[in-house]
Amino acid sequence: ISLVVGCLRGALSLQHQHTRRDALDVASSFAAGTLLFPESCPAAEDTREPPKFRRYPQIRFIAALGDPASGEGSGSEQWSQWKDDPGPRGVYLRNYESKLAKTGISPAGWSFDKDDWWLEEHGLIMSNPEPLLRKRFVKETKEILPYKRYVVTGDREVTTVLTVWEDGRWKLQKGSLYDVTHLPCRSARYTPVEKRTGTCTPSMADRKMFPVRPGADMPPVSGCAKQDYAVLFVLGEEI
Repeated sequence: ISLVVGCLRGALSLQHQHTRRDALDVASSFAAGTLLFPESCPAAEDTREPPKFRRYPQIRFIAALGDPASGEGSGSEQWSQWKDDPGPRGVYLRNYESKLAKTGISPAGWSFDKDDWWLEEHGLIMSNPEPLLRKRFVKETKEILPYKRYVVTGDREVTTVLTVWEDGRWKLQKGSLYDVTHLPCRSARYTPVEKRTGTCTPSMADRKMFPVRPGADMPPVSGCAKQDYAVLFVLGEEI
């Protein structure tokens, strides 16, 4: 089944959901549901037909950087994606020494990089995301196009199409980066300030600073450089 997205007139209304899990449950139900048909939407760059989108079996997540007030920008080569919810597969800070530090392998099977690691809002150490794909392969013509489109939402009022280009540009069809940021989901990447192994570890984090309130910055960790990321729900991609 395809997901055909037009001007997305409130097709996914999640603003009344109050928890991250509630939002994921409703969004997943939507992603597995019916077709949507556009009324007026810009055609893809390689066709006069409105773009068609394939729904994902489960919600994915983009970790994005950019001006929250802007609907377009550059730097998407620094964006990443989780293809499943990294929270349930994560390791709490309090369990770092017993479940992660010794082997470097989490109970869920993902590898931990002690010089490049991620935290979420509840104090869970997450698997590192994959680079976000910014090129699209067209099966019919065997072409590789220098851009890719996704359907994204912030679990509030705006659900729209995000285009990312191979050269790092990005643009939302509607709204700003803030509008498609899921505020309860907080995430940050931590790396050593001194570029030396062992100088930045989860054991240095202050567990009393978690959970992090929606929209707030993630806590600093001694010895670490921190980069906060906006988290976007991803419902599907262009076919």
